[in-house]
Amino acid sequence: MELAHSLLLNEEAYNQLGEFQKAEFIFEWLRFLEKLLPVTSRADVREKQKKLAEQLISLLNSSPGPPTRRLIAKNLAILYSIGDTLSVYQTVDKCNELIRSKDDSPSYLPTKLAAVVCLGYLYKKLGRILGNSFTDTVGNVLKAMKNAESQGRYEIMLSLQNILNGLGPTATPCHRDIYKAARSCLTDRSMAVRCAAAKCLLELQKEAVFMWSTDLDSVATLCFKSFDDSNYDVRVAVSKLLGTVLARAVTCKQATASARQNVRKISLDEAMELLGTGFLRGSSGFLRASGDILKGISSVSRDIRVGVTQAYVVFVSTLGGQWLERNFSALLSHILDLVSQSHPKAVQTQMDAICCRRCISFILRATVGGLLGEKAQIAAAKEICQAIWRLKKVVDAVMSDGNLETRIGTTDVTASQHVLVCALHELGSLIHGLGTTAAPLLQDCSTGVLDAVISVILHPSISVRLAAAWCLRCIAVALPSYVSPLLDRCIERLSALKSSPEAVTGYSFAVAALLGAVKHCPLGIPHGKGKVIMTVAEDLLCSASQNSRISIQRTQAGWLLVASLMTLGPAVVQHYLPRMLLLWKCIFPLSPKDLETERSRGDSFTWQVTLEGRAGALCAIKTFVSCCGGLLTDEVVQRLLPPLPCAVDLLTRLPSIHKMYGNALKTPSMTYRHRLYELLALLPPKTYEGKFCAILKELVADFTATDNQMAASTFLLPPLCHQDDLLLLGPFLQETDHRFIEEQLLLSSTIAGGSLEYDPYSIYEKAAEGDSVPKPLPPALSVISAAVRLFGVIFSHVAESQRLQVLEKLLASIKQTKGARQQTVQLNIVSAFSSFLKHLASCKGSLGPKEVRRLALTLVMGALESNNPLLRCAAAESLARLAQVVADSAFTAGLAQLSFDKLKSARDVVSRTGHSLALGSLYRYLGGIGSTQHLNACVGILYTLSQDSTSPDVQTWALHSLSLIIDSAGPLYHVHVEPTLSLVVMLLLSVPPAYAEVHQSLGRCLNALITMLGPELQGINTAVSALRSSCLLGCAVMQDNPDCLVQAQAISCLQQLHMFAPRHVNLSSLVSCLCVNLCSSYLSLRRAVLACLHQLVQREAAEVSEHAVAFVKDCREDFTPDINIREVGLEGALLSLLDKELDQRLCQDIRETLRHMLTSVAVEKLSFWLKLCKDVLAASADFTSVASVDTTQEEEGTKEDDDVLTSETDERSHPFTNPKWSTRVFAAECVCKIISHCENAGRAHFDITLAQERKQRDSRDDFLVLHLADLIRMAFMAATDHSDQLRLSGLQTLLVVVRRFASVPEPEFPGHVILEQYQANVGAALRPAFAPETPPDVTAKACQVCSAWITSGVVSDLNDLRRVHQLLISSLTKVQAGKEAQSQLYNESASTMEILAVLKAWAEVYIVAVEREKNQSDAHKQTLMITNSADESYRDLSSSADGLLDLVQADLGILGKLWLAALEDFALLTLPSEYASQLPVEGGAFYTAETIENARPHYHNSWALILYATALWLTSTGFLVVDPDDGVTNLSRPVTPTTMCQDSSSRAAVKSPEDVNTDIFHLILGISVEFLCSPRSDSAMENITACLHALQAFLDVPWPRSKIGGDQELGVELLNVLHRLILTRESPDIQLATLEVVQQILFAAQEHVREKRRSAEVDDGAAEKETLPEFGEGKDTGGLVPGKSLVFATLELCVCILVRQLPQLNPKVTGSPAVKAGKPQLLSESGSRLVAAALVILSDIPSVCSPEGSVSVLPTILYLIIGVLRETAVKLPDGQLPLTVAASLQALKGILSSPMARAEKSRTAWTELLRSALVTVLDCGDPVDGAQQELDEVSLLTGITVFILSTSPEVTTIECLQKRCIGKFKIALDSKDPVVQLKCYQLLLSIFQYPNRAVSYPYIHSLAPSIVGKLQETEKTKPENSAELQVIQEGIKVVAALIAIAEEEHRAYLVACLLPLLISFLLDENSLGSATNSTRNLHEFALQNVMQIGPQYSSVFKKVMASSPTMKARLESAVKGNQESIKVKTTPKHAKNPGKSSSIQLKTNFF
Repeated sequence: MELAHSLLLNEEAYNQLGEFQKAEFIFEWLRFLEKLLPVTSRADVREKQKKLAEQLISLLNSSPGPPTRRLIAKNLAILYSIGDTLSVYQTVDKCNELIRSKDDSPSYLPTKLAAVVCLGYLYKKLGRILGNSFTDTVGNVLKAMKNAESQGRYEIMLSLQNILNGLGPTATPCHRDIYKAARSCLTDRSMAVRCAAAKCLLELQKEAVFMWSTDLDSVATLCFKSFDDSNYDVRVAVSKLLGTVLARAVTCKQATASARQNVRKISLDEAMELLGTGFLRGSSGFLRASGDILKGISSVSRDIRVGVTQAYVVFVSTLGGQWLERNFSALLSHILDLVSQSHPKAVQTQMDAICCRRCISFILRATVGGLLGEKAQIAAAKEICQAIWRLKKVVDAVMSDGNLETRIGTTDVTASQHVLVCALHELGSLIHGLGTTAAPLLQDCSTGVLDAVISVILHPSISVRLAAAWCLRCIAVALPSYVSPLLDRCIERLSALKSSPEAVTGYSFAVAALLGAVKHCPLGIPHGKGKVIMTVAEDLLCSASQNSRISIQRTQAGWLLVASLMTLGPAVVQHYLPRMLLLWKCIFPLSPKDLETERSRGDSFTWQVTLEGRAGALCAIKTFVSCCGGLLTDEVVQRLLPPLPCAVDLLTRLPSIHKMYGNALKTPSMTYRHRLYELLALLPPKTYEGKFCAILKELVADFTATDNQMAASTFLLPPLCHQDDLLLLGPFLQETDHRFIEEQLLLSSTIAGGSLEYDPYSIYEKAAEGDSVPKPLPPALSVISAAVRLFGVIFSHVAESQRLQVLEKLLASIKQTKGARQQTVQLNIVSAFSSFLKHLASCKGSLGPKEVRRLALTLVMGALESNNPLLRCAAAESLARLAQVVADSAFTAGLAQLSFDKLKSARDVVSRTGHSLALGSLYRYLGGIGSTQHLNACVGILYTLSQDSTSPDVQTWALHSLSLIIDSAGPLYHVHVEPTLSLVVMLLLSVPPAYAEVHQSLGRCLNALITMLGPELQGINTAVSALRSSCLLGCAVMQDNPDCLVQAQAISCLQQLHMFAPRHVNLSSLVSCLCVNLCSSYLSLRRAVLACLHQLVQREAAEVSEHAVAFVKDCREDFTPDINIREVGLEGALLSLLDKELDQRLCQDIRETLRHMLTSVAVEKLSFWLKLCKDVLAASADFTSVASVDTTQEEEGTKEDDDVLTSETDERSHPFTNPKWSTRVFAAECVCKIISHCENAGRAHFDITLAQERKQRDSRDDFLVLHLADLIRMAFMAATDHSDQLRLSGLQTLLVVVRRFASVPEPEFPGHVILEQYQANVGAALRPAFAPETPPDVTAKACQVCSAWITSGVVSDLNDLRRVHQLLISSLTKVQAGKEAQSQLYNESASTMEILAVLKAWAEVYIVAVEREKNQSDAHKQTLMITNSADESYRDLSSSADGLLDLVQADLGILGKLWLAALEDFALLTLPSEYASQLPVEGGAFYTAETIENARPHYHNSWALILYATALWLTSTGFLVVDPDDGVTNLSRPVTPTTMCQDSSSRAAVKSPEDVNTDIFHLILGISVEFLCSPRSDSAMENITACLHALQAFLDVPWPRSKIGGDQELGVELLNVLHRLILTRESPDIQLATLEVVQQILFAAQEHVREKRRSAEVDDGAAEKETLPEFGEGKDTGGLVPGKSLVFATLELCVCILVRQLPQLNPKVTGSPAVKAGKPQLLSESGSRLVAAALVILSDIPSVCSPEGSVSVLPTILYLIIGVLRETAVKLPDGQLPLTVAASLQALKGILSSPMARAEKSRTAWTELLRSALVTVLDCGDPVDGAQQELDEVSLLTGITVFILSTSPEVTTIECLQKRCIGKFKIALDSKDPVVQLKCYQLLLSIFQYPNRAVSYPYIHSLAPSIVGKLQETEKTKPENSAELQVIQEGIKVVAALIAIAEEEHRAYLVACLLPLLISFLLDENSLGSATNSTRNLHEFALQNVMQIGPQYSSVFKKVMASSPTMKARLESAVKGNQESIKVKTTPKHAKNPGKSSSIQLKTNFF
């Protein structure tokens, strides 16, 4: 194919190819040429033009296929437009010559057609240049058309369209001729020709004025004729023509009219009158119509009506939204008039009426719903409402007429009904779409929407009553706050007007519809409503028999209410179940005998009532079974069953009853059948297996009934066919934008479409997807479809022998009937049988013996050759399912062979299509029949059939079947890939475009091939690249096909190719193709475009977006999309498409695509995305409110703000006009997503200083924080909108903004944050959410924002905070008002949600206030430690924190009480179901017993923070809680123990404070333990943390600690729960919080033991100390019982933490308890903190044990502590100790100084163990296997020192240990590391000063000499740096300390050693100036020491001075030189002196 890529055709390569490859090669070359020519320079083109033109013209003669001829034509046109134009005339003449040729042979036809196409493109491109030759050309082409066949006529029409397009006004002379020719083509028998003619006329009308002036009537009549017997494409094309022409006629300018006198401008009324004529009278002239009227037949075919309906929509859409706004009133009255009494013919039969009503609804929906913004829709709704009022007056006038005769016979009433139905449906749909934005419309009293709708509920026509009920339902779904009041109103009217039949049915419909709406309203309705409705229903049923005039109505109404009540779900229904089952039981006779007597007793009317009642009961039970599956326990099922046998018996007797009482029972008995079948199909077949025979008989009778003439294949079969096979049947079964009206055309003319009046019970059901209203079928049809479903269920459960009989009977009945009857019966039976096979396959049953198989096969084969294509599809599907169920390969092979034989012999289309599909279906269900020869045979036959050009149908089915085989055969198909691909491409290049269905099947084949090749397509060898280029070529052919479904196929093929071989798909051309079709008028094409975009943006969103914008910029003028990609980018285009699109699936795709784009590029294109969202949100915001708030803002950026505020006035500047609320909600969600993506993208997005810096560096950078004003404004606009959903999204956005930006500082005002300037906005956004009429979910969300705002710390000034705080207070007041004050609009659980949200918000505020106060008191303490005066800034801070606490303090008493009540509720709700009986009957404080299930999630959402707040509150009061019976008044005063005691003593029954506290204690502990025991894996970490913090706060108070300490089992249980938590949760925060709680529990146990010991000592007195009982764990034996022991549980937990951080501590891991030293390691910060916390706990354990117990645990504790020391003693710079080491030393000190070490009973054991521990520590530092360990000597020495100083002397004074310790110090003293020396001196100093001389002396004797010696050495070498200086200073300090300790006689010697040393460090005046820092510091230090020592030991001092004059001189000169500086420097020196050592001292102060 690469050889094809040249400017001239490579003839050499071309001639070497085979016939088929030539076509491919040519097409590839032409494609390349089309792209190459426009970018080649003119000179190059002109140079080769002659040769190129010759090549192209010679190709015209080579019989090119349709796609090729189009490309030749395009290339010629481009060639002449770029190159030299002179020779173009020769080409035109050449083409004309080819057309004139007399050769009529089929082989010459392609050449003629190519010439026609060529002319079209030449004139289109070159237009006026060829101006003077066009008359001949057009004449020639029109002449050729006279004897052309359909392909020729098709191409000629399209060519003329192109000629007209190119010539523009110049072509006027030919307009009439072309018009005449196109007129005849518009009613051509070929549908493709009609479409082409419509396109040609559409082009013509642009210039031919006569079409929309003088000839307008005839154009309209012509279009009506064209609609007759048309298909979908024709209707779309012709309606576009008709609508456009009329729109043109209405809007033509007066100016042109005056210029051309013959033009008449018609009025809007005339234009609509024309359309109305077509709608009402069809294509016939007036005379013919009158003749038909005389005969009494309706002459308007449905095709015409549907076509005209589409024309209305085109007409209005062309005129546009603004036009519609202005003229809506006229349009509405005209359209409604079409179904009014002025045109009785349109609605003379019910079928016609339903068809017309649908058309009217469609016109209104497509125009009002699609073109108008929300404000205009509200105005339209008002208009419709006025229309309803007007009609209501007419009806009232007639109804009030006293004369009964006239009243009943009046036509006015019956005729107004259809108008009302249409108006009500549209009003309902409008309000439904508007959602809560429709609130102002309903509150507008002048319109009175609700009154209007409710007033027509009493209309005499049932259709109107149902429509009104449905309209109420729509209002209820849109505005949930209306459900409850509307229910009340309807129930009240129903009870009041019980004796009016209209009122009973009307209001019961309304109530049922409203109940159906409840499931769409998340906030529900009050529980009590169900009770009221059940009572009304029972009342109606009981009173039905009292008044025969309204028996039927009351019966129907009663059961309708019961049935609709079932939709409320198990939670509600369970309360009424017994009453409902009782009604069910009573409706049927108990025994067959009663049924018999009943039959003989009644009359026609009583039977009507009875059947109505029983059908209603069956329907109620059906609804119960389908909606309340949770209640279907075995017991309930048993209670449902008894009436069923009787119901089935009645079914079998219906025919005889029908005979007895006549035709009046026909409909009731059908309804009864339908209901029974539906119910039985839902129940488990086992429950009624005794009645199978009887039911089957009835079903067979229904299928074969003689009076059943309705062939409803289009309803029965599609669900039973495979979805993919339905594509074969053309577009009419596919989803299109016109589906709502188009589906009527599927029915035979005798059947009406579905409509509500056929089954009032569907009023409470959900409408099918895509429908605005449920459309139940007529009873006769619905019975059949219910029977088909039930047959499937029962027949798969009956015995095999029975199956045989039934099948024989069914086959016989097909044979016995003839003609159309036979078709109907066959259809019913095949549907039933397919349904049976489907069930059998799903329950894996077996079909039965061979006889059954034979009969089944006969049945299916008969249908496989039926004339009805749908039946053939179903039969092929059944055949495959039959093979699947039999599952026998021989049987399957037999079936395939049958089809092979048939296909070889048969010549008729029917057999060939049916059997070819059968082969494909077999493969689909059996995944390939296995053998390759079988596959070869199949493929061979299908190849042959798919090339049968005489029958496009055969080609279509064969190719479809081939695509199924490719899909199913998998790898087996590999050998056939090349030939198949060649076949597909060959057919694509040769099949005429008119046969779109063949192209669609080819597209499916290509798609299947690409999917099968998959990733192989990426290969680089020649075979693969040939396959790939064939695939791409196929896609290119399909993209150029005029049929939209084929284009959709092309896009999905390219999508597949892009997935498998992305490098080989040209992304830019694919994206441009997608952009062109983004707003296609074909739904399936739009879906394909979005599916493809969805995939592309997941991989390369940025590129796709760039390609789209680039394409639009380069684009020529002929692409004008509805959506402005140029301005708003692809993203904006998708957003506005989302706003206009009505198809829900497509909207979902658009959202997904946008989300992916946002994820990929939002951070890079931040401004762009934020502007998009802002434009959408601002497009319909209420600008006054925005402006008012903005005035309070900072001045920054006001200019752009003003633009936004004024943009409403200039709609053009706004890319989005009036977007729907759902689009705005999506935009608000996008804002939140953008913020979260920025969070992951870097810190600069949330740091304004950094952002501004980086922005200055590179202006292209963009950061979120720079757009904060926009974010706030968007959140504000959304939060204050009319739409509740948008308010929720806005509040969520605000919440996210507050949380993310709360801590961003404002660089211009230090100490302030950036959000502070927006507090007015935040307050204003929150205020409306607390208004009384706001729904609870909005208020709940607003509470969350309030608490976030208050706790964020943004606002420090209390007065500013008060605004928002006030909102929370108002909510609290609402909560206190209690259940009585709650709104009755929603379910009780809604107020639970609101109350808990309020309490949670307060809890959050209180928690933060307490934490802040705590942090500040800590900071305050530190400040006091550092400086003694608190400065100003501190005071400021504290005021705001105290202030926050003060804000809460006022309400804390009330809050505490409410929090406790909420926690009690939560505790009750978490009880397992077996304790349900113990729950309070009336519910809890904030939930009702009936709504428990709904309330649970709200409690789960908020309990944790409430628990924490309660614990903090109890902590702050010291656990003194007010008596719960006390009034709220007492809550504010502080409660003291005395008042509580008095209070409780005055009332006998009141609990004591102790009891109240105990209850609260158990409540809090119970909730915590219950949650922590099994926190669900999805529990938020915040909940766990809050729970742990609550426990911690709770145990901060002595009283709860005493409870835990005193109850050891409780402590152990808590520890076990916490241990489990540590095992299951990795988060360090949670583990730390857990350890803090463990510490508290241990502390409680310590207090308890201490208290017991103290009281025992007090009781027993000091004398009998010997006999004191042992307190603490381990008693006298020292044994600890796992599971019972607190100590053991604590140890387990600590070990768990330590071993997780340091696995080496586990002896199992290291191999044995003998430690194998590894390299010490430094833990992470969180790990270190965990280990430190665990060590603190370990060191506290012995204090809880008895002496013996302590001996048991000590080895473990020492092992762990020393283990941590050993494993983490890493050397750090500056001699700091790692946190873990510091903690282990601290813990060691705690253990060593434990009283247990000195207690008599344990002393000896402790001493031995401590000695062993010391040995272990000493061993740590010894070399292992000759290698020195890498331990930190400082840590080790510190550890040794801790032992020496903290234990009793007997531990360390053993000689061998002492020697080793001294040895370690000696090594350290000799260390080269100054840090080690320094630390060594410090430690020795503390040892030397130890008071017990037995301990300190050996060290002094051994180490003092070497210290002095080392110091004397330093005389010679002066210190180089501060580290060496510090060592010398510490050494001097040690010697000075030794002097102080030494006995008198040695002291003189020591002083004599030290003084010379000190004096040697002194400098004289001269050298002081030039000395280094270190030597100068040393000089000062030495001088200071000398000055101190001198006076202290004056005698020695004098002696030394006297002995050495040089020393004396040196000292004197130093003193002199330093006199002044000493004065200055001594003061700071004290503070500064041990700079480094002081910080170490703080950390390592272990002694």
